[in-house]
Amino acid sequence: MAPDSRRSWVDSMPEAYDRHLGPVVFAPFAKDLADRIAGFSPSRVLELAAGTGLVTRELLRTCPGAQVVATDLNPAMVDYGSRQVPAATWRRADAQSLPFPDAGFDLVACQFGIMFFPDKPAAVAEARRVLVPGGRLVFNTWGTLDSHRFGATLMDCLRRAFPADPPTFLNDIPHGYADPARITADVTAGGLVCDSVDTITLTGTADAADVALGFCTGTPVRAEIEARGDLDATTALIKSEMRARLGDGPVTGTMSAHVVVAHRPG
Repeated sequence: MAPDSRRSWVDSMPEAYDRHLGPVVFAPFAKDLADRIAGFSPSRVLELAAGTGLVTRELLRTCPGAQVVATDLNPAMVDYGSRQVPAATWRRADAQSLPFPDAGFDLVACQFGIMFFPDKPAAVAEARRVLVPGGRLVFNTWGTLDSHRFGATLMDCLRRAFPADPPTFLNDIPHGYADPARITADVTAGGLVCDSVDTITLTGTADAADVALGFCTGTPVRAEIEARGDLDATTALIKSEMRARLGDGPVTGTMSAHVVVAHRPG
């Protein structure tokens, strides 16, 4: 089966993602997630969809005595992340079919990854299987696209670039799992007890053109652009449009997400 381009990071994409989006879009939430996890004092942590290792690095900081195993489905992400955060143990793994024994971890963490799992209750059920009784699943997921200044602006720019057939990845997948009721239902269907769903809003600051470059070349938006036109020309247009809409130089954007804590009963 061919890889799903809307869920795949290949070639140079992880580096572009990490360089241009990591510090502004993902790092603020990585710190928040790791700080929350530290409050549970886990000794064995499994991270799903670890990507380039932003949360992994924070987990090693906030939980210095813990064993951290970081996983991702994309080989390019595992290769890149393992170079960035070699102190963790890295494995390629499908969150819906984890290669780990039952009850092997105190806590399972996932930053902005559950949206990419085709069968979310199945992924939660796998997290339940590898957790000890009383162990926790802690993850976050983006709010709606209109609550993310950078993402919403980029989507407007893509609509201008491709008015007849704009790319829909951002709205469909990263921001397509924003309903707390649906999230809670999926957690329950996977066999965990949902303890809390907190909605938080954080900020990031960067040059709008750098953010555009990150989205266009470091996420599956890239494949959508390449299917419709020239990547370099479209990226240049989006960079110019993002600056025109948000301003030159460093700009600050608000971004909202839900943070979910659940536990395995028993």
